[in-house]
Amino acid sequence: MLKTYHGSCHCKQVRFSAQIDLANGTGKCNCSFCVKARNWSVLIKPEALQLESGEDALSGYQFNTFSTHHLFCRHCGIRVFSRGNIAEIGGAFASVSLASLDDLSPDELLAAPVHYADGLHNNWMETPAEIRHL
Repeated sequence: MLKTYHGSCHCKQVRFSAQIDLANGTGKCNCSFCVKARNWSVLIKPEALQLESGEDALSGYQFNTFSTHHLFCRHCGIRVFSRGNIAEIGGAFASVSLASLDDLSPDELLAAPVHYADGLHNNWMETPAEIRHL
């Protein structure tokens, strides 16, 4: 079921809302970035994400193909969401860090399906051989 969630960084300078259907699944990836960030996120369409405040507090990081812009608060360092365009996963997207959602209950999080992606080998639709560390 589609629900509006509200999120923020730690210092609350960046605030956003996002329309998310957790039943569609969440994601964890084994690429070099996601492993180091312990990323657990949910992909949504870009128009489902609304930045409410803190545009000037956002800083970003891109690597490799520069297909994804990972955004974080330049004051507290918390990653809030990413924006990108990767054809293999459906084109333009926003990826919301589940840890940045202020009103996501533990029960909702535990009930959400998790998709594991083998981003390390650019094999996004396949589950990596090992997922326990993700």
